[in-house]
Amino acid sequence: MTQQTRDEAGGLLPHDEFRAAGDAIVANIEQVIEGKTATVQLALAVLLAEGHLLIEDVPGVGKTKLAKALARSIDCSVRRIQFTPDLLPSDVTGVSVYNQETHDFEFRPGAVFANLVVGDEINRASPKTQSALLECMEERQVTVDGITYPLQTPFMVVATQNPIEMEGTYPLPEAQRDRFTARIAMGYPDSGAELAMLDGHGASDPLESLRPVSDASTVSRLITHVRQIHVADVVKQYAVDLVTATREAPDLRLGASPRATLQLLRTARAVAALEGRDYVLPDDLQVLAVPVLAHRIIPTADAQMARRTTDTIVSDLVHRLPLPQERRRTSYDTRPAANSSRAPYEPRRA
Repeated sequence: MTQQTRDEAGGLLPHDEFRAAGDAIVANIEQVIEGKTATVQLALAVLLAEGHLLIEDVPGVGKTKLAKALARSIDCSVRRIQFTPDLLPSDVTGVSVYNQETHDFEFRPGAVFANLVVGDEINRASPKTQSALLECMEERQVTVDGITYPLQTPFMVVATQNPIEMEGTYPLPEAQRDRFTARIAMGYPDSGAELAMLDGHGASDPLESLRPVSDASTVSRLITHVRQIHVADVVKQYAVDLVTATREAPDLRLGASPRATLQLLRTARAVAALEGRDYVLPDDLQVLAVPVLAHRIIPTADAQMARRTTDTIVSDLVHRLPLPQERRRTSYDTRPAANSSRAPYEPRRA
């Protein structure tokens, strides 16, 4: 059975078609965000992994631009929520309003009823309002007045936040952070990218002329493809060992949850697919460990006094944890060799 036939039967897409769709979205976003290819690719991987993205950095580095560019690159419903201290949970989820004509209550959907929800400066709202996103991010549904309303598919929350040291911010609750698949930082652009930004953004905003290059239906097909990317048992065990290491680390008082293990593997599948592979490598998990795990863990007081960040702690754990030593090709791709166009992967020795 050919790969194209498997696609028609609901299986894997042709690699060329998948990569073309992914490259088109990345290139479209890079018309607005210069010099941040790796960040853009990770944002797309989170979308295809059916996750949610948290973008954290200081003001003015393009957090909202990235979120809006990703939203505009896909022709689907998009809502933006500006999180402020006076925002109410009902503004996010929706509210039942009494209709004078029908003499009954009718539900008016909130901003979360969209394919892509852009939450700007999420940590400037109170924890009570932030918690309004808990159900919809995990269960993709909203319950108001005892009635449950399903959300659209695909569904993704892209939230931006400033570091908690900034004035007027609230820390995200642990349950809220754990629902974000990955946290990324934009960082300052290099001098070349900043110079290009002056030329490209000086006269007009390129975001205004950005046009969609994909749609909700195509993204749903890409997500289906990602779900079927092969993960060998040895790679699954490596993912479990990596997350378990955070729970046993002496510098941490709260390690990563089982949800973190699941989302780490889902994101690794998306990264593998975007790189043209139909199987996951241990390297994928190593690259994703910091963005997927670091925001979920809590360091001890001693680690904080020593100024050890969660990023540093996770990075050290990755370097200390031995890689799988199995060198046979079937360790990672157990299907016949004809299904793979790449050379077998040989893991590095720890």
